[in-house]
Amino acid sequence: MTSPALIFTQVRIFDGSGSAPFAGEVRIEGQRITAVARDGAQVPRDRARVIDGRGGVLMPGLTEAHAHLTWPSSVEKFVPGMWLPPEQLALTAARNARILLDHGFTSAYSAGALSKQLEVFLKEQIDSGGLPGPRLIASSVEREPPNDGVLDPGQVDAHGRGPASVAAFVADCKTIGAKAVKFLISGESALKPGASHELLYTEEELMAAGQAAREHDVWLTGHAHAAEAVRLGVKAGFRVLYHCTYADEAALDLLESAKDRLFVAPSIGIVQATLDATPPPHIDMTHMKADAALVLAAQKRLVPALRRRGVRLLPGGDYGFPFNPNGRNARDLALWVEHFGYTPAEALHAATALGGELMGQGEELGQVREGFLADLLLVDGDPTVDVSILQDRHRLRAIMKDGRFHKAPATLDASWS
Repeated sequence: MTSPALIFTQVRIFDGSGSAPFAGEVRIEGQRITAVARDGAQVPRDRARVIDGRGGVLMPGLTEAHAHLTWPSSVEKFVPGMWLPPEQLALTAARNARILLDHGFTSAYSAGALSKQLEVFLKEQIDSGGLPGPRLIASSVEREPPNDGVLDPGQVDAHGRGPASVAAFVADCKTIGAKAVKFLISGESALKPGASHELLYTEEELMAAGQAAREHDVWLTGHAHAAEAVRLGVKAGFRVLYHCTYADEAALDLLESAKDRLFVAPSIGIVQATLDATPPPHIDMTHMKADAALVLAAQKRLVPALRRRGVRLLPGGDYGFPFNPNGRNARDLALWVEHFGYTPAEALHAATALGGELMGQGEELGQVREGFLADLLLVDGDPTVDVSILQDRHRLRAIMKDGRFHKAPATLDASWS
């Protein structure tokens, strides 16, 4: 026997397009939205359970574009470092997946893991219904060549140098089931002063990575602060470039030329969290805070320039560090309004409709439209007026993924038609 349809009524609908919410109704059958009505019209009522939304805003689920489910810290559990034993790491990743879904993130694009295959197994569990979590683009370990970095975030396989070694790494990621392959194209000055301007790969190595990614149908994502790192990432065919902090005019031109195939996620969350952090006396974050101030100033110039050029920009703020925990992800939306000049509706469009495109499902994910997957949030209040309300998970009266409630509204036992 098929399950009855569900109808949300007495809601205002933010459809993900960036337009203002409108009064309407939504009908869901199975995994998908089958009807959307507005202007006083009703969706079909046959064999359906009707849920009174009580004036809340119904909107698409959010996408985290820079997910680190294996980064240990969350709003529920503080972890002082970045390494855990494998068994504890697996359970922590499962917990973080549930936490993201609890906070309205129904999709997540991984920006690298602390384990070679853990996210692949985690995705299998989520997809099969064994664990709660967002739909996931799984990644393997972050790939960087041997270096003298100050912070080793975990025990990972050794990586060799040279185009052949890099191509073999990409092929191996495909073999184990990872869809996204993360490269640190440049370093990170927050961890090692000046490293953001240093390249960690040669052009030949990155071109080999790009060729291997095309051959094996995987997506490359790159940590790229330096202008040359951005340019090489575009030339190599990377799908997502994070940060792009010091992109010059030549890099901006290349990003614009590739705007139909790539995404940029400036990752403002970690920057603001660094500036706000109050570490204990034995931890000195002075140079990290100084670098964060430089990055914030640069990104406040960068993001408007990329917007003018039509580059697809995505929220996602490197959550999972002790001072920037998983579960705080919706803070990025408010930071985009504060620092980048976005309206709340524009920030939500980036996190929903553009998020669906990032996930490779732009024709069926990230909007409240007929035929689209029913990944939906029912919000107590209007996030297009005050996007910060999404930081309070208790304001999420319902969370639905694939037409099934992760969190059911109190009005679920409402009338049948």
